[in-house]
Amino acid sequence: MYDEELDGNSHVEEPTMCVMKRSGERVPFDVDKIANAIMKANREEGIMSERLTADQIREIAEGIRKDAENAGRDLSVEEIQDKVEDALMGTGKTKVARLYITYRYKHNEMRKMSDIDQKIVGVVERDNEEVKQENSNKNPTVLSVQRDYMAGEWSRYYTNRYLLPEDIVRAHQEGIIHFHDADYFAQHMHNCDLVNLEDMLQNGTCISGTHIDTPHSFNTACTVASQIVAQVASSQYGGQTITMSHLAPFVDVSRRKIRARLEQELAETGVQLGEDKLSRLVEAEVRKEVESGCQTIQYQLITLQSTNGQAPFVTVFLYLHEVPEGQTRDDLAMIIEVMLNQRILGVKDRSGVYITPAFPKLIYVLQEDNIRPGTKYYYLTELAAKCTAKRMVPDYISEKKALELKGDVYPCMGCRSFLTPDRFTDAGIGNVANAGDYVPGKHKYYGRFNQGVVTLNLVDAACSSGGDEDKFWDIMRERLDLCHRALRIRHERLLGTPSDVAPILWQDGALARLKPGETIDRLLFNGYSTISLGYAGLAECVYYMKGVSHTSEEGKEFGLAVMQMLNDACQKWKKEENIDYSVYGTPLESTTYKFAKCLQKRFGKIPHVTDKNYITNSYHIHVTENIDAFDKLTKEAEFQKLSPGGAISYVEVPNMQNNLPAVIRVLQHIYNTILYAELNTKSDYCDVCGFDGEIRIIKDETGKLVWECPKCGNRDQTKMHVARRTCGYIGTQYWNQGRTAEIADRVLHL
Repeated sequence: MYDEELDGNSHVEEPTMCVMKRSGERVPFDVDKIANAIMKANREEGIMSERLTADQIREIAEGIRKDAENAGRDLSVEEIQDKVEDALMGTGKTKVARLYITYRYKHNEMRKMSDIDQKIVGVVERDNEEVKQENSNKNPTVLSVQRDYMAGEWSRYYTNRYLLPEDIVRAHQEGIIHFHDADYFAQHMHNCDLVNLEDMLQNGTCISGTHIDTPHSFNTACTVASQIVAQVASSQYGGQTITMSHLAPFVDVSRRKIRARLEQELAETGVQLGEDKLSRLVEAEVRKEVESGCQTIQYQLITLQSTNGQAPFVTVFLYLHEVPEGQTRDDLAMIIEVMLNQRILGVKDRSGVYITPAFPKLIYVLQEDNIRPGTKYYYLTELAAKCTAKRMVPDYISEKKALELKGDVYPCMGCRSFLTPDRFTDAGIGNVANAGDYVPGKHKYYGRFNQGVVTLNLVDAACSSGGDEDKFWDIMRERLDLCHRALRIRHERLLGTPSDVAPILWQDGALARLKPGETIDRLLFNGYSTISLGYAGLAECVYYMKGVSHTSEEGKEFGLAVMQMLNDACQKWKKEENIDYSVYGTPLESTTYKFAKCLQKRFGKIPHVTDKNYITNSYHIHVTENIDAFDKLTKEAEFQKLSPGGAISYVEVPNMQNNLPAVIRVLQHIYNTILYAELNTKSDYCDVCGFDGEIRIIKDETGKLVWECPKCGNRDQTKMHVARRTCGYIGTQYWNQGRTAEIADRVLHL
């Protein structure tokens, strides 16, 4: 066990005293390593009554240090571990001693294994912290998640050994770049997409070999849509988005069906109703069906499980102007109203308490006829504000800014990845995907997708330059070339992929209606799909180079120059290759911690740059910087413009349920200022005492960040519900220490 603990860079107390490792290497004795090894056993669940105190652990470690001093020679790792076992048994804490012995045995066995074997064992035995907290919406104790992680470890191994050049693998391992989703790269899979539900519902589709006709009711359409989402999620690794405008026409299908049924029933019973009474009766039945259908969408998407062991990462788009004015738009407004009310209510957990679900994510479009009091759909915006204050969704897209920046209004794919504006339609390329709902001359977004992401660590580029700006730009050019080669590998991995690998995507309408055996190649060019150059840590990059925040004029100028360089590179590659490269503000879920640790290893802890266990997402203002919500959104909007491939801004707010006018003011500011933004509220619940509020992050006796109920002190994560937005989506399964530290450091903006 001591072998593993010695690999770090902890403080060495006695540089003249050494330990003999199994390899024969002499390394400095470090008492902290002994204490840390004991703490790991001491933190195990189920031994609360027998746990050692921090003082007892330190006393044992110090006793072994004295034994080592008095030995007159280097002690071996085995001798030290024997002494730890003896000391633990001497305390009478037999459970802790047994756990330490078990750990020691496991590590001895794992030394005999290959790296890939060790990682898989770590997944199965649930003792790999990196894997356990890789994804805040995947529970690593669930068998299907473990199976997905095991397959992912093999895919990473295969990818690194056979599919990627050594310099790209090395750059990824050192945190210079991040080659996303290597755990899926061995297969020919893409990232995220906008599902063309309209084509599938209106023209029929096929699910698991079974043909599905056009639904004859709204309720059936919602059920089919849920099944499509689950199938799509199992055929890709990124998020997906559906729009309720594709379901809205089925409300009138149900309306006509309900009216015909009621008229027949009334005729059979001889009851006569006036037109007004009949219409009211019909509309009441229609609303019940809409409520039932929307509930189907919500509960199906929460309870369905894709092949990777989690609910589908799905976003639902709520945009009134996607359908023509009249009955269909009124029906869509009813759908939006029902969905918001259902989300405000929440979903029940095992004990019957209403909590905040992670999915589906909702996006509500702010537009001229819903943003101010007195406008036709303002009541929906008031409802959206209430939902945001209670359940953290919806997020918001400004129709005004979308038209200004993109020329069209369409949703992101999943949490933030945006398609480039449609250029193939204007070029007269035609129905490249053979979509059944293709309209000549009409811009197309649903059915399009993203090929994948490679992210550049801007902080590493800055630190590598030593603050020399000329050197920084040279390093950036080298790193961009590295990212470009990695992105080309992602693109070429998809070339030649037959449509047969995922019929729901490529043959049955979700993305295309290609023939069996036909490749997806033509969908990879001419702007039909995108590929993303991600970036992270602009805040720390600017601070290192300029000594100021990028909210200052000097910092902003440099930060915008960095962003422009990324965009110029993408435009150059796009022109040369006819592939739509786009700059993407990487969400960095677990990678924020990985990048931070790599930076500390390479450059040490630099104040305001590498001294945290996380780095800042994309262009975001640092979470510790004091700035009000309106200034934050205004300043970040300038950078968001230069992140056209995807970005989202947020403001951190307290409980706003009793201050909805303030939420509305923020929404009005979003409409006028920024394309895509969200409000991060708090929505937690403690099962032990019933506390409904914000569960806090504190440091335990070992220095680890843990969640604690402020009312009863409960720290058992299985007995509390914590929901935090960390990367566009809401996470509910907890986070690694780096991301947890970032959440703890967030200041309020309102």
